Amino acid sequence: MKIKVREVEDVAIFDVSGRVMGGPDADTFHNLVKETVAGGKKNILVNLAKVNWINSTGLGILIAAYKSICDAEGHFKLANVSDRIDSILMITKLAGIFESFDNEAEALASFKSK
Repeated sequence: MKIKVREVEDVAIFDVSGRVMGGPDADTFHNLVKETVAGGKKNILVNLAKVNWINSTGLGILIAAYKSICDAEGHFKLANVSDRIDSILMITKLAGIFESFDNEAEALASFKSK
């Protein structure tokens, strides 16, 4: 898994690519979330456009990030979720927890309505 972080207004966008499967990536992702919140950004959008696989440990990474952001009174959302990953979110009932959007523009607009 690779992660690039960029900012658009008050939203930190995590562009994730590759396979989200845990291991050392979990620590990297969690540390990026902590650094982002410590830097004053409490709105995080995870762009999954270039993610080709996520396993249960990868889902755990997203759940931990979601909890950290909620604890900081921020918002955590997903964008560009593939049909394959969307079905995993549906099966695990996480689709009801994570707000997800078809594209980045819709997701960014949703932060403004909060």
